Amino acid sequence: MKRGFFCLLASCALLSSWAQPRLPANYYWQKLNNGLEVVVIENNRVPLATIEIAVKNGAYTEGPEYSGLSHLFEHMFFKANKDYPDQEKFIERTQELGAIWNGTTDVERVNYFFTFDRDSLEAGLKFMNAAMRFPIYRAEDMQKERPVVDGEFQRAESNPGFQLWIENSKRLWGDLFTRKNPIGDHEIINTATPEKMMVIKDKYYHPNNSILVITGDIKHDQAFALANKIYGDWPNSGFDPQVKFPIPEFKPLTKTDYFIKESSIAQTPFIMLTWQGPEYRKDSAATLAADIFSTALELNASKWQQALVDKGLATNVSVNYVTNRYVGPIQLFVVPNPDKLKECYAEVMNQINQFGDPNYLTDEQLQTAKEVFRRNEIRQNEKPSRLSMQLTYWWASTSLDYFTDYVDNVMKVTRQDITNYVNKYMRNKPFVAGMIISPEMNKKYNPGEFFKSKDL
Repeated sequence: MKRGFFCLLASCALLSSWAQPRLPANYYWQKLNNGLEVVVIENNRVPLATIEIAVKNGAYTEGPEYSGLSHLFEHMFFKANKDYPDQEKFIERTQELGAIWNGTTDVERVNYFFTFDRDSLEAGLKFMNAAMRFPIYRAEDMQKERPVVDGEFQRAESNPGFQLWIENSKRLWGDLFTRKNPIGDHEIINTATPEKMMVIKDKYYHPNNSILVITGDIKHDQAFALANKIYGDWPNSGFDPQVKFPIPEFKPLTKTDYFIKESSIAQTPFIMLTWQGPEYRKDSAATLAADIFSTALELNASKWQQALVDKGLATNVSVNYVTNRYVGPIQLFVVPNPDKLKECYAEVMNQINQFGDPNYLTDEQLQTAKEVFRRNEIRQNEKPSRLSMQLTYWWASTSLDYFTDYVDNVMKVTRQDITNYVNKYMRNKPFVAGMIISPEMNKKYNPGEFFKSKDL
């Protein structure tokens, strides 16, 4: 008993010896001895629990030969494992638990989650553990799942906006395009093998490259004890995957690039401009300015909306930034009025030239944008099962401290911060400009005469 008591003390000491990140109220953090981070979010709004595991994996880890396989790996997670040797048994167990489940693959994160009755917490953690640590990649399962994943790709291709995004992204990222494209490549998906699945698992699926989040009507002490009991013997990889398999640096865009893509499914023209924006590693402050600037441009009172939508030049306009650890994209999207295509494009460029002006946004508009931003964040937090997804996204692409301080720091963004962001990343900077248009409209409006670089 003494030996067990002292071992327990030593284990607790190791669990608490890591530097504690800042977290919101009712969020609790520990790192297990094997490097697995565990966050417990106590929220008793409903008698449910959600468990989520996220891994620093996704498109950014994929060279051309693996493009889309992180996504296929995510699908295979819900197949056979050592406890449930076929998908039928796996599905049967989810039904016994009354679980709602899914997974997602993005650029810098892959995550898996189950929501069920709070009394099933231990059973759910064991269920997740079997799928995470002991998958079985059967050739017959992969043969069934490859068309499912490729089918998602094909459905996306039926959207002209997606077609435009793909071509735009290829030009924005060049040789590293696959590292920004989670959907993948048809040929790579359809020829994937169990051996390639194991390569992904052996590289990235380790406790020291993962986070476990337990959310809901539970107590953190109990949740931590269960996490350590079930996941504590998951072996540390002995290496940092982000160091052993470094992500290549994205090459800066050196010149503006225009293209026009014809597509019979483009019933109305779409325009997309993209820039290489800030990244968390080198300019985290600009990521905050980017987010509030995008929110401000959505306001009906913004010059951007008034100049394009209110005057009938476009039916929809937006400017979005995606926070990434490695170079986040800035994406400007416009659905122009076809009969005013030339005028719409000219006004878009006119507005972009004004983005960096100190007076482009008023103090009142900036304050309104902050209030809208805060309300949106509050609404997103109303559903307990979504809390873990927000946390794991920021954990993978930024840090837990960034996550905790995110809203407060966005509230501190000034107009000068926005001006600095726009002038550093958008105004007079190289970009990729694409248009997708039907052959008939292309012939009628001849956008090639005006939709081109001034240098041409």
